[in-house]
Amino acid sequence: MTSASLPSPHEGKPRLRVLIGADTFWPEINGAATFIARLGAGLAARGHDVHIAAPSYTNKKLGAQVEEHEGQLMTVHRIYSWRWYPHPWLRFALPWRIRQNSAKILDLVKPDVAHFQSHIIIGRGITIEGLKRGVRLIGTNHFMPENLLEYTLIIPPFLEKWAVKLAWAAADRSFRRAERVTTPTQKAADYLEANTSVDHVLAISCGIDAHNYTPNLKPRTDNLIVFLGRMVEEKQIDKLVRAFAKLDPSLEAKLEIVGGGDQESKLKALAASLGVAANVKFTGYVDEAYLRNALTRATVFAMPSIAELQSISTMEAMASGLPVVAANAMALPHLVHDGENGFLFEPGNVDEFADRLTRILTMPEKELLKFKKASLRLIEAHDIQRTLDTFESLYRGEPVEGVVADAARERSSK
Repeated sequence: MTSASLPSPHEGKPRLRVLIGADTFWPEINGAATFIARLGAGLAARGHDVHIAAPSYTNKKLGAQVEEHEGQLMTVHRIYSWRWYPHPWLRFALPWRIRQNSAKILDLVKPDVAHFQSHIIIGRGITIEGLKRGVRLIGTNHFMPENLLEYTLIIPPFLEKWAVKLAWAAADRSFRRAERVTTPTQKAADYLEANTSVDHVLAISCGIDAHNYTPNLKPRTDNLIVFLGRMVEEKQIDKLVRAFAKLDPSLEAKLEIVGGGDQESKLKALAASLGVAANVKFTGYVDEAYLRNALTRATVFAMPSIAELQSISTMEAMASGLPVVAANAMALPHLVHDGENGFLFEPGNVDEFADRLTRILTMPEKELLKFKKASLRLIEAHDIQRTLDTFESLYRGEPVEGVVADAARERSSK
């Protein structure tokens, strides 16, 4: 029985006014933005008054406005922002105005709790001004400073370690102001604790509503490999294209790369140079219906990324009943249990990647079905209702010590 079929322990309690601080939010497409939208929508569906502070993407409509996300209405406070041009989509609120902007939003909303999703700018302003006003502060980290270095043209390579150190020092200052700090997995919690003075970081899954996905447990009709995510360097999609090119042509495999990003033209050129362009489809950005259909059609999901603090797209694949071949890096082993619902490979090892994909594509149907069912079973630990229950407890100041929120820890505790 999943937590979705059980009554919430918070039923009947007073509703909350929640302010979520987000340096990245719609229309940006990334894991943090997706989590924020689903968290806000889940809270709104429970009757809470949800407010989100986020950068504006046109600067034409600033301030409070009602927006619909994930089927729910919430108030979004759009803050004047600038585009960071080395990055393909990133916008940022102005650092020298963020305390003034945060104070204005806090005084307008008067939240019971402020939940910041990044320490970089908006989180810094909300924590400084929220602390002054006695607002309960909860922080969640989705950040790996190394991921932004490729877009920071002003920092030469010999200063990168210094820049990362400064970034972690800034994170430490913001997260130390929070009453509790969370990350999506235990691996991510350990990572944050190792780089800051913050301790007792809680691992709370981003959560997923598995009912929104359609598993196909019937025998496969073709060999379709799907990747879902942004086409950026840290996703290592080039390793997937190279591994795909090494597959035996008799498999008649197809590769579908769902998503967009600054690496798209390079990846298309790579596929052409390897002679596999005819069998590789690049969809660009797609709507939710296409995304979910692609996962239903797939035989196996591939995730070569080396920088996942959880990987919502891998969770979506598991909710679609897919076996997964993933890099043995960061938090992916929390989702992919080698030999149970997929296989892990050494990050960057193209030959091993191709071998693991081949094992799935040539697997007898009976064994493949076991892997599919294992993904469906393992994803139950990430039910979005459990995530919402846990964050509600944090928002109310209730104890949540001992919460085990990622599938790997749940499995090992049984």
